[in-house]
Amino acid sequence: MSLRKRNGNWHYRFEYKGQEYTANTDLAATPQNMREAGEIETDALKSLKRGKRPAAQIKVITFRDAVVEFLPWAKGEYRAHQSSFKRIKTSLSSALVFFNKVPVSAIDSANLDDYKTWRATVHEVRDITIRHDLHAMSIFFAYAIRHHWAVSSPIDEIEIPSDEDAERIHVITQDEQEEYSKRAIGNPNLYDVIRLMLNQGVRPEEATALTKPDVNFDTNQIFISSGKTKAAKRYLDMTSETKNIMESRMKGDSRWIFPSWKKPGDHIGRLNSAHDRLVAKAAKEDVEIGFVMYDFRHTFATVLAQTGTDLSTLASILGHRSTRCVHKYIHPTAEHKKSAMKRYDRKLKQSSKQTKHPAKPWRIHLRKRDWHYWIPVPPIRHNDLHGHNQSTNSWPWL
Repeated sequence: MSLRKRNGNWHYRFEYKGQEYTANTDLAATPQNMREAGEIETDALKSLKRGKRPAAQIKVITFRDAVVEFLPWAKGEYRAHQSSFKRIKTSLSSALVFFNKVPVSAIDSANLDDYKTWRATVHEVRDITIRHDLHAMSIFFAYAIRHHWAVSSPIDEIEIPSDEDAERIHVITQDEQEEYSKRAIGNPNLYDVIRLMLNQGVRPEEATALTKPDVNFDTNQIFISSGKTKAAKRYLDMTSETKNIMESRMKGDSRWIFPSWKKPGDHIGRLNSAHDRLVAKAAKEDVEIGFVMYDFRHTFATVLAQTGTDLSTLASILGHRSTRCVHKYIHPTAEHKKSAMKRYDRKLKQSSKQTKHPAKPWRIHLRKRDWHYWIPVPPIRHNDLHGHNQSTNSWPWL
């Protein structure tokens, strides 16, 4: 067994049963740390003799410094899904404020429970936001374990809001739609985007990124070219209202359906601020608008599902890769279930008329009287068998 200096740290190296083991003790290569480094080496050998792998030395690093190292990795890992990276980065921004200089190895489940409470009470965020925060922390701790900043993930020991509890879906009623549209009419961009969401089920960022070449009046379709996945890049058949909106926006030299007047040559950005201003203004007039912009897309999907559209078609229209994402839009009522069973009953009756039921198979019956047997058969005609007696319901030898 021996210690050696490497990159400013003590490393140990020894052989056990013909195999060499070497590792970094994460201790600075100073005379003061030599004894502790030797103890780490001894513990590693003892672990091997007990049939265990040598435990890695935990590196003490603050949460703030660890996140600085983690984010570049996450950006590369989620380069094909930039929205996922942005969500992780946003979630960790609040965790940075809460944990800041706390060592990663010192964060336990009790600390995370306090963090959940802080987010819910101080920031008054919804369960779905807390779920996103904890999901980001779970990815972070998996990275931390691989880099020996933590032994285990405290996320495994706390309760995470379920999909059902965290789901933020509000189906906008007809009255709510009319009230919102009446207030949004003063902002043509906001009004047209929410009408496209209700008519086509597009995401708001997909609507604002539409170009004039994406609209084909000959096929009556629009192409969502800005989709971030293969499934999201899709063709949608236009409704009558969508067609009217597109025709009115074909004027002008810009290639964009929603050109930006602030940034010439580009399309408009997010409309969340415009929505928030509308909601705030309505609140001053004692009118509550209790939904977010994305709920217009949720409303489209829910209404389309209630028309009996199959899940595969619904997923394709919404730009989802699988049907798993669209189950949340299925809210069958008693009337829907009753209607479905009526359609199924009609199908059964139709199939029954087209299918001839096969004759019952012949069976042999034993009678107790001297254990004779008889075979019931269909009546036969006189010329069916030569030598058959005059009875049409019995065989002469039975």
